[in-house]
Amino acid sequence: MKKLIETLKNIWKIEDLRQRILITLLFVAIYRFGSFVVLPGINPAMLSQLQSQTAGGLMSLLDMFSGGAFSNASIFALGIMPYISASIVMQLLAVAVPYVQKMQREGESGRKKISMYTRWLTVAILLFQAPGYLMNLKMQAGAALATGISWSVFMVPAVIILSAGSMFILWLGERITDKGIGNGISLIIMIGIIARLPQAFIQEVSSRFTAITGGGLVMFLVEIIILYAVVCAAIVLVQGVRKVPVQYAKRLVGNKQVGGARQYIPLKLFAANVMPIIFAQALMFIPLTIVQYSAPENASWFVRTMLDHHSWTYNIIFAILIIAFTYFYTAITLNPTQMAEDMKRNNGFIPGVKPGKETAEYIDTVMSRITLPGSLFIAFIAVMPALASLLNVQDAFSQFFGGTSLLILVGVVLDTLAQIESHLLMRHYDGLLSSGRIHGRGMAAY
Repeated sequence: MKKLIETLKNIWKIEDLRQRILITLLFVAIYRFGSFVVLPGINPAMLSQLQSQTAGGLMSLLDMFSGGAFSNASIFALGIMPYISASIVMQLLAVAVPYVQKMQREGESGRKKISMYTRWLTVAILLFQAPGYLMNLKMQAGAALATGISWSVFMVPAVIILSAGSMFILWLGERITDKGIGNGISLIIMIGIIARLPQAFIQEVSSRFTAITGGGLVMFLVEIIILYAVVCAAIVLVQGVRKVPVQYAKRLVGNKQVGGARQYIPLKLFAANVMPIIFAQALMFIPLTIVQYSAPENASWFVRTMLDHHSWTYNIIFAILIIAFTYFYTAITLNPTQMAEDMKRNNGFIPGVKPGKETAEYIDTVMSRITLPGSLFIAFIAVMPALASLLNVQDAFSQFFGGTSLLILVGVVLDTLAQIESHLLMRHYDGLLSSGRIHGRGMAAY
């Protein structure tokens, strides 16, 4: 406790760090305030059916990533996820489209062009998602619209407001990155997720101690121990995928000799990071899109099963997609042939393996072998919420047992703490931990 108090005092002494933290808190407060500003013309007292819809299933995940704005029919209802989707598309285009690859090689000017295209793509996605959200709002809470206003008239300004709200969130995130602490986009996603934690925790405690089959204190302690173990596993995963220069990479397989000094080949156990989960989750939202304009009871058995993220069918398909996307994303981001050429150009080699084609084949073999355990581990973390439900964990609280939400929480916290520690060490203060440096993901999120 004494160490913590001393660290907080040191943080407050550093004027630049203090200002950055206060600016971050201000922008986060603005974001949370906007999550409760309801669309003009909508009566918030009549949204009970929409809130019931988002209490479980895939809708609860959408509501979680928006920080509850989705169920509040807020101006921030679509959240930051359209920008995340646009960023993922641009990452894929950077691999497949030569023009985007050329922009990446142009340095700062190319980065600005890619950023501009990402924003335009975000607007296009918003103009598609906003009408879908409003159609769902009409089905679930049609009576919430003020008397005298028709939905046909309400649609156009509402689409503009929802789109502007998401773009404003993007602006807030960029301002946090520039003037605050941490990665702004990631921080906004984390705040939206963690906003539901207190209520979910209270509901879980209440269910354990009031329900007949709740299990009482013993089951609650077992639950907390499992949660602690999963969080520790997530920390290992996040810290094991940080991007570092090749010559300093430590968690790698293979080696090369250059002038007698050992260096490492950049093959990582979790090279794909959380991207496979994000890709797989995007595909798993397709059934939700299919039934968005109709009643779920009219859908087929398979679609209804895919809407239940605790069902065995959903989680088996989800895990398979994660494993497949892990191999796919690793393959498009790590090029064995290019690695072999770089090693040959720098007079490097792998002992017992001929330079050139054989080296590329060797790296590809090793990469395939280490990707499998990494993909299985990521898939296990992703399906943990469903496994937690087998212990009668409440749906809202089970989301913190794994999946994208847990990995984002752990990753953003580690990144933010790493930045704070860097400020402390630059001013010759002790870091946050006496046992060693904090290592975040070492990259801007998404």
